[in-house]
Amino acid sequence: MKLIVAYIQPHALNDVKKELYKAEVYKLSVTNALGCGQQKGYTEHYRGVEIEVNLLKKVRIEVAVNDGFVKPTVDAIIKGARSGEIGDGKIFILPIEETIRIRTGENGPEAIG
Repeated sequence: MKLIVAYIQPHALNDVKKELYKAEVYKLSVTNALGCGQQKGYTEHYRGVEIEVNLLKKVRIEVAVNDGFVKPTVDAIIKGARSGEIGDGKIFILPIEETIRIRTGENGPEAIG
């Protein structure tokens, strides 16, 4: 069991969701996030003062999958989010020690579904 965490551009979220659905991955969590990487932000002027904005809007996607779904999930995220430009995002894959479905008490791979 793995937890896949991806940071992507907000405008790519719908494309990523479509690709995940095509890969038969339906369960995900999405949160808004702020971050910076190679983009390093940008500079803007507000009321005559130069302001450096280095925390940019991102979307964090979390998907818990069984081992057989790791590659299809990662491939779907890449297909939906890749533009070829700096700032497309990052994917992290973490091991999950245990999963428990609260409603039924199932645990392990059966709880992920």
